[in-house]
Amino acid sequence: MKFWRISIGLLVAAWITAAPLHVAANLGGDDPNESTDPNWIEGKKAVEAQDWKQAVALLSKAAAADPTNADVENWLGYAQRKSGNLDAAFVAYSEALKLNPAHKQAHEYIGEAYLLTGNVAKAEQHLAELQKLCTPIPCEEYKDLRRAVEAYKKNQK
Repeated sequence: MKFWRISIGLLVAAWITAAPLHVAANLGGDDPNESTDPNWIEGKKAVEAQDWKQAVALLSKAAAADPTNADVENWLGYAQRKSGNLDAAFVAYSEALKLNPAHKQAHEYIGEAYLLTGNVAKAEQHLAELQKLCTPIPCEEYKDLRRAVEAYKKNQK
């Protein structure tokens, strides 16, 4: 009986250790196998330079070339939001979350976009999703969206 307890304990420990690695691999960002598409690379540079028009153009091409890349869709949504095109931003963020429902940054950014439209309830839905994804240790995306929701509510009083 003791053998089985130890075996099960080792299996649980292995699963707990491996699970975060699997989840992290799907979030993107620091992936060594990240796309080498020039539109993706230049699009990220345009985002960093806050050249939203150029970022949207380049990231749209990157998304067309790699329609299964949640990171490209997320960055495209960000560029669309910053350029003032919320409808297109919602489409891109939704696509990112369809491709990867655990994409923390997409949850944060779509929540922030919902705040721009005054839809606190939808922002809070994404905050709740981030809380699940970021348990037991709160992640930056959760903290950032929580602060944004709190600031929005404070400004509405």
